[in-house]
Amino acid sequence: MTDIDLSAQETELSHATLPRGAQWLVAIAAAALGGLSLVLGAGIVGAVAVGGLAFVLGYPLWALLVENRRSATDKLVTGLVWTAFGVAVIPLIWLIYMVVARGTAAISPEFLTYSMRSVTGDEQGGLYHALMGTLIVTGIAALISIPIGIMTAIYLIEYGKGSRLAKAITFLVDVMTGIPSIVAGLFAFALFTLVVGPGTRFGFGGGVALSLLMIPTVVRSTEEMLKLVPDDLREAAYALGVPKWRTITKMVLPTAVGGIVTGVVLSISRVIGETAPLLVASGFNPNMNTNALEDSPMMTVPVFIYTQLSEATAKGVEYAWGGALVLFVLVMALNLIARIVGTIFAPKTGR
Repeated sequence: MTDIDLSAQETELSHATLPRGAQWLVAIAAAALGGLSLVLGAGIVGAVAVGGLAFVLGYPLWALLVENRRSATDKLVTGLVWTAFGVAVIPLIWLIYMVVARGTAAISPEFLTYSMRSVTGDEQGGLYHALMGTLIVTGIAALISIPIGIMTAIYLIEYGKGSRLAKAITFLVDVMTGIPSIVAGLFAFALFTLVVGPGTRFGFGGGVALSLLMIPTVVRSTEEMLKLVPDDLREAAYALGVPKWRTITKMVLPTAVGGIVTGVVLSISRVIGETAPLLVASGFNPNMNTNALEDSPMMTVPVFIYTQLSEATAKGVEYAWGGALVLFVLVMALNLIARIVGTIFAPKTGR
């Protein structure tokens, strides 16, 4: 091969590249363009949109002019992915900021330890009764839903795979997934109206209503986790003569426990903020009520937020934001507990 051929090959394999820090230069130019649009009266949202669009399109265009088409496509797709990430995260961050900023003003020892019994006007009250009600009602729903959901998933994966009953159960679970929450509340209210009497609203009814919403999530999440357990583990246990029930309890479930716990916590987080079914099935009560079986309404935090907003007063709005912050902290604590439990009980792997 001659020197001319070598130089021609090197020319084909090499090309110009963007200068180091090119993305920051484009970002500065896009920010300047967004600032200009803000000065011209586009508004904050419009300025952010103009700046983001300028960066997403400007950076790949520069790469197309200097480098090549593949590099430009890579930078365009990367920019779109980060843009989608920002669109999803920014509202979440803004929501967290609003809940924390506006809810902190209502948080006090009295707010967390007092009920709204005999509270009128600007007198001090709190959501202690609603907090206890939420824990009791959600606990009842969890006690009903978790065993039923996990055992249903075990049957679908381990015993009834391909059977008519399993197909029917899967269909019913899919139908229950799409049930509106208010329908679950109406079902619980109608059920206990027939069993106990007209107009019955109590804590256990709210737990039953929430369990109807929890069970499909528990079944689906547990089912997917059991599918991820390798069949080699089951076959190895069967080859050693281990009974099927013992294989499930000693090998399959411990292997999938991390995902199962996460799915259970997601189902609890899904229902702990429900308002409509609790308003229908449990009602609202300004007094403390810790007996879920007593024929008396039981207050919960979502219903507390709703009733406080319904008053349309400055104190009601402040208390509603305080209740929202307490509910947010509850959900975050549940997720943290799920992470810890999943880490502790996850199968240990060594190298």
